[in-house]
Amino acid sequence: MTLISSRPNLRKHLLTSAVCAAALMAPLTATKALADSVTVGQTFLASGLDPAEGSTGWALVTHGIAEQLFRVSHDGEVVPNLASSAEQQDDGSWMVTLADNRFFSDGTPVTADLVAASLNRTGEVNASARATAGRLTFEAVDAATLRVTSEQPTPILPSILAEWAFPVYLETDGDPLFTGPFAVETIEAGSSIEMVPNAFYEGAEQRPDVTIRRIADGQSLALAFASGEIDLAFNLPIETLSIFDGNDDQSVTTFPVAYQYMMWMNTQSPALSNVLVRRAIDLAINRDDLVAAARAGVPATGAFAAAYPFAAEGPLPYDPAAAAALLDDAGWAMGADGVREKDGERLELVLWAYPQRPDLVTFQPVVRAALADLGIAVTTQVTESPSDVAASGEFDLFLWAQHTAPAGDPGLFLSLFFETGSSRNYAGWSSDEYDATIAELRTAIDPEDRIALAQQAQELIAEGAPVSFLVTPEWHVGLSSDLAGYEPWGSDYYVIRPDFGISQ
Repeated sequence: MTLISSRPNLRKHLLTSAVCAAALMAPLTATKALADSVTVGQTFLASGLDPAEGSTGWALVTHGIAEQLFRVSHDGEVVPNLASSAEQQDDGSWMVTLADNRFFSDGTPVTADLVAASLNRTGEVNASARATAGRLTFEAVDAATLRVTSEQPTPILPSILAEWAFPVYLETDGDPLFTGPFAVETIEAGSSIEMVPNAFYEGAEQRPDVTIRRIADGQSLALAFASGEIDLAFNLPIETLSIFDGNDDQSVTTFPVAYQYMMWMNTQSPALSNVLVRRAIDLAINRDDLVAAARAGVPATGAFAAAYPFAAEGPLPYDPAAAAALLDDAGWAMGADGVREKDGERLELVLWAYPQRPDLVTFQPVVRAALADLGIAVTTQVTESPSDVAASGEFDLFLWAQHTAPAGDPGLFLSLFFETGSSRNYAGWSSDEYDATIAELRTAIDPEDRIALAQQAQELIAEGAPVSFLVTPEWHVGLSSDLAGYEPWGSDYYVIRPDFGISQ
């Protein structure tokens, strides 16, 4: 267990020492906390507190611990957060002005030099921070102003700074400190995080203490919620919802998310190195069957949820006969036992999923049956370490869930997951034409041009078939009576927010 502070009662210390800072902050309109403490159950949890490591920054933001200079609002707009404004200069750089009276959880004011130090470190360490516009360089002009330059010119810096790789933090001799509405008291890696209100954040006295528990699978999550062990159960499996029918003390709310469920196809796998095989697999999957299995969501039309202006037009085709013809053209003939063969090799693939997103495990038998009808023998595997398996390249097919536009722009996902050699190009795909399209997208200023280029990129993905986009999901959140007013939004990017646990 990692202790963030050796002080015996961090909550009391912070609330006492924040009196002078609190005088600078206007109170929230809320009147009281609904409970002194709240326990949240989730299938995912930050693995540590270094936001420069992998996707830890995303987890810290969703836990209400960390914040970025800009964020995405309830309405899906990029809005100022730790920054108050950003203006592009004639030389292509940006001047970012910090918001007044913002503090780290030990009371240290947020200043330009501290922001620059943290984000420059992240840019050096984390490849995801370099995906949309290359390396960003932050320079303090004065205490409240940053100059930001990008390796590749960009017209969308506020959106980039809202990406999950860019939370602001204060480096210390121990673990870093953050600016969010909650401060970490203790963290037990892979298990739980104990949090207290950040006393230097507006309205701290109205917030409860929060415990986040990682519960590895959806069934166990539902049982913990049913027993009253947790107050909020994030992303319950659909088959468990009937447990809570007629329960006055517990409710379930369902909401659409901007995630996409997809299936990576490893282009380095011998059978899947042939684009005809990949296209056949994509054509063989009936997305309506997947929606029926999940009992929620809608068929995907491409890389982005249909609500985005840069989403591809649908529907995606389902044509088993055409799929079979493609496999014939690729030289995979149907064998006597119903499994295709070529040069003495059977067409056998392994399909992976992970329980942190329960719908993906639900999809496995549906996909396996569809591919069996096509003459492909599929075995299934489940892992609790999806990023490790994906990064290893030791898979054939991998069911995956991803927020594809976390900052309201298509550039991050399209570059980070599909450009040649990019750090999360799990499919190992490469296309010169695609890379050129993304290079053009990076510098496109006109919104209509960005929409057209994003749609062109999706057409190239469809041609190359390194991935099969499947379903735009809906998720289900269980709420105790203490949290009955909680409204989920932003998919899972902002689960715990400044208004969490506060009566409106």
